[in-house]
Amino acid sequence: MVPLSTADTVVELKGITKRFPGIVANDSISLQLKRGEIHALLGENGAGKSTLMNILFGLYQPDEGQIFVRGEPVTIDSPNKAFDLGIGMVHQHFKLVQPFTVTENIILGLEPSKGLNIDYKSAHARVAKLSEQYGLKIDPKARIENISVGMQQRVEILKTLYRGADILIFDEPTAVLTPQEIHELIEIFRGLVAEGKSIILITHKLKEIMEIADTVTIIRRGKVIDTLKVAETNPKELAEKMVGRGVSFRTEKKEAQPGPVVLDVKDVTCLGGKGLPVLNGISLQVRAGEIVGIAGVDGNGQSELIEALTGLRSIQSGSVTLKGKDITNEKPRRISEAGLSLIPEDRHKHGLVLDFTMSENMVLETYFHPEFSKGIFLNYDAIDKYAERLIQEFDVRTPSIYNKARSLSGGNQQKAIIAREIDKDPELLIAAQPTRGLDVGAIEFVHKRLIEQRDHGKAVLLVSFELDEILNVADRIAVIYEGQIVGEVLPKDTNDQELGLMMAGSKRMQGGEARG
Repeated sequence: MVPLSTADTVVELKGITKRFPGIVANDSISLQLKRGEIHALLGENGAGKSTLMNILFGLYQPDEGQIFVRGEPVTIDSPNKAFDLGIGMVHQHFKLVQPFTVTENIILGLEPSKGLNIDYKSAHARVAKLSEQYGLKIDPKARIENISVGMQQRVEILKTLYRGADILIFDEPTAVLTPQEIHELIEIFRGLVAEGKSIILITHKLKEIMEIADTVTIIRRGKVIDTLKVAETNPKELAEKMVGRGVSFRTEKKEAQPGPVVLDVKDVTCLGGKGLPVLNGISLQVRAGEIVGIAGVDGNGQSELIEALTGLRSIQSGSVTLKGKDITNEKPRRISEAGLSLIPEDRHKHGLVLDFTMSENMVLETYFHPEFSKGIFLNYDAIDKYAERLIQEFDVRTPSIYNKARSLSGGNQQKAIIAREIDKDPELLIAAQPTRGLDVGAIEFVHKRLIEQRDHGKAVLLVSFELDEILNVADRIAVIYEGQIVGEVLPKDTNDQELGLMMAGSKRMQGGEARG
């Protein structure tokens, strides 16, 4: 255990306890953050990490315990009070106004005035200066809706810096980023620390902790298990402390035995908002008993392909068949009933109704089935029994099936969606970013479930930005670039460097080398 001392301590939490109905989210947690330190907070989904940081940021009040900032006891009863103390937080789900510009989002609530008007000129100048100082490279006049997810995250960082924060909390900051954006964010972290900032980093990614953090505190089921110097530990030890058992980083699987074609995509073209092709004659097959991975940099047509397959986007030309049945431009419910299940890439927008109970969320796509309804009336007893079974089987941690979906941690929300979609027993399972925001134990669980589906003769289409995941789980890899499949490889015949080149548009030569 790292000894506690007060020298250079900018934040100290002592005995923080927070209870919610049916659960102790934080159980007498103590933690210290030093000046110029990156302190990682590691734990399973639902371990209490985000709750603890929401207390430090003033969104929740602790039931017990004390907070000290720069040695002084403080009460943080709102985010405004946190900002007054120099504490800023970048949330996992960004809090930006999409039609507003970068500058308008950053100054919101703190608008500089010139007479009766907002002084946009000075605001733009200050935002541009901060952006340059910290190497964020943001256009102050760009609209949020027109910039990438990675850039939106930089806007959130800039928001905290604009308000004078020198203690920064990041909640799962790399969950929605591409590998290149993750590398750039790590460089930004290094720049922030070099400027004298202190960072608390909530993450499940052990590789990132080993690369960037100085200290790591492990929380399990609301309690601190240990605090370690990162230089004195390793991923295996961290994983075991986090989940309380040994964890395999490599998914064991036997050789795939592909059967008949289940999904057949032929020359599909779809248009985007400006009438330009976002899918440009894409062709792809997935067979029963195999996992096909789609590798590509975000924005190359992955989301549009999923929308076209599930009936959420019109197909201008080409065809999609599922087990020989044409589902081109069918309604989403008909496609679902034909045997397609989707684990969506955005669990909040497309996976759950956050203000519905967990029980209700489990039957979003099947509530009209005879076992769950009779005429216009729902059979809540049957729905509740079904939800209880899935939640136990997939280890979804919630005090009750009657809790609203929004009250669960992001990882447990994801596990609930996976439970619902797999239990539909689909012919084709599309898994889009299925382990985004999950801890190593949950990732291991999800990968095993995907391979189980394959071994039961189902077809699985895995779309992921995590190259390690694609190489580990997929039997065959198709690389997507600018709305087309530019190559197919077997995991045993390639590596992340070659895949990275193909994802950037390089062609694969015979013999396995990529060229421009």
